[in-house]
Amino acid sequence: MKKKYQNAFFLFGLTVLAVMVSQMDFEEVWQGLQRAGYWFFAVVVLWAFLYIFNTAAWWLIIRSQHVPSSLNFFWLYKITVSGFALNYATPGGLMGGEPYRIMSLAPYIGTERATSSVILYVMTHIFSHFWFWLLSVILYVATQPMTVFMAMLLSAITAFCCLGLWFFISGYRKGLAVRMLNVLRHIPYIKRWAVPFVETHRSQLDEIDLQIAALHRQDFKTFCAAVLLELGCRIASALEIMFILLVIMPSVNYLQCILILAFTSLFANLLFFIPLQLGGREGGFLMSAGGLGMTASAGIFVALIVRIRELIWTAIGLLLIKIDKKTAKIADS
Repeated sequence: MKKKYQNAFFLFGLTVLAVMVSQMDFEEVWQGLQRAGYWFFAVVVLWAFLYIFNTAAWWLIIRSQHVPSSLNFFWLYKITVSGFALNYATPGGLMGGEPYRIMSLAPYIGTERATSSVILYVMTHIFSHFWFWLLSVILYVATQPMTVFMAMLLSAITAFCCLGLWFFISGYRKGLAVRMLNVLRHIPYIKRWAVPFVETHRSQLDEIDLQIAALHRQDFKTFCAAVLLELGCRIASALEIMFILLVIMPSVNYLQCILILAFTSLFANLLFFIPLQLGGREGGFLMSAGGLGMTASAGIFVALIVRIRELIWTAIGLLLIKIDKKTAKIADS
């Protein structure tokens, strides 16, 4: 990636991060860190391992495209962490991290392959979320008392997840790039950009869609492995909530933490347009913790520690943008 683009991504992310940090109550943050103690360091370190799941899923997708050389996994890990950092800091989520990943990878495997691999990874990442939410509905029904309100809510979530799974399965079979841009062609203001873009890049978009469909059709084992890695990451990330709650609730169990994470992430993702999902994630923690019989203070404490962890890893990811060693390229097989 050219230095000017690299610097632009870095400065944009740093600016947004500084704004978000300035909005925090530092006295409240310090009290929360003191209360969490060494468990806070466990939470931060945990995400160094969770990002390995994400990187491995993307690495499998890239390898499935018959790239003639092997990818340096540690370089891809760096790009993965930086991409998520930009997504956290960017309104609209995918508006920052994904262009950065494509522009970083394109010089080594070509723009079309880089674009299709990033789109495929994003699809797989979101696809695993829908499976995680759907499986969490089953877990809730099996382990928690049911009320009429919860039955209605879970029914709505199930319908939403089934619709999402159908949409992405259809996208895997037929491709998604052209279909998504065709949708943008009908949105006011955006269509001014989308219409000429689709017409100019029709052949490249068709090639990207062919590569997307090829993974699902020709390399189904790789597709399943990537989805399972992402789903495993979702399940393992519930350890973060468990580590935090152990500070105030030694009797907490892992299944409760999975449910808290599932309903919090669902609520937060519905507010994807907010940088770092400010307010949405906190509200999700409060509602999910309250729904499982926990106190509001427990939900607030979890939300605070998670928010600090996100800011730390966002800062780490932005700093990694500036690390661009020549040895971290694609190595010959």
